[in-house]
This record gives sequence, C-alpha cells and structure tokens, in this order.
Amino acid sequence: MSQQGAALQTYNNELVKCIEDLCSKREELNRQILQEEEEKNKLQNDIRVLSERLARLNQELARKMAARNDFDRTIAETQAAYMKILESSQTLLNVLKREAGSLGKADMTQPRDS
Repeated sequence: MSQQGAALQTYNNELVKCIEDLCSKREELNRQILQEEEEKNKLQNDIRVLSERLARLNQELARKMAARNDFDRTIAETQAAYMKILESSQTLLNVLKREAGSLGKADMTQPRDS
C-alpha cells in the first residue's frame, strides 16, 4: 500500500507541476495579450490622428486648388484682354499712320499762301 501511496504522491506532484506550468504559460500569454492590446490601441489612436490630419490637409489642398484655379482664370482673362488692347493699339497706330500720310500728301499738294 505504501507503494501505491508513493505512486499517488508522485502523480500528485507531477499534476501540480503541470498545473503550475499551464498557469505560468497562461500568465505569459496574458502578458503578451495585454501588450498587444496596448499596441493596438496606440495604433488605432495614431490612425485616428493621421486620418484627422489627412482630412484637414485634403480640405486645405482643395481650398488652395480652387484659389489657384481662380488665379488661372483671372490670368487667362487678363491676358486675353491685354491681347485685345495690343491688337486695338496696333490697329489705331496703322489708322493714325495712314491718316497722317494722307494729311501729309494733302498738305504737300496744296499751295502755300505767302
């Protein structure tokens, strides 16, 4: 009977050791889970912050692109108007030269009173 008691004691000791090993492994796994949950929360916060920053940047870019488009439109309109002014100036200059030439010829053909 003493052999049975010794065997039972051995089994009991091994069982306790196995349970302690399992508890130790569980605690290590739990520590890893907590660590990864902390990292996950940090990453989620980083994503939230970056998403908000991206949204602000997109709004700012849209505003600046609209302003740039306004500049482009104003520049194009101004350049077109300026070209019309240049064309009108050239036309006016040609008319003035032609009229001045005509007046000069008319002045030369008329006798002078002296």
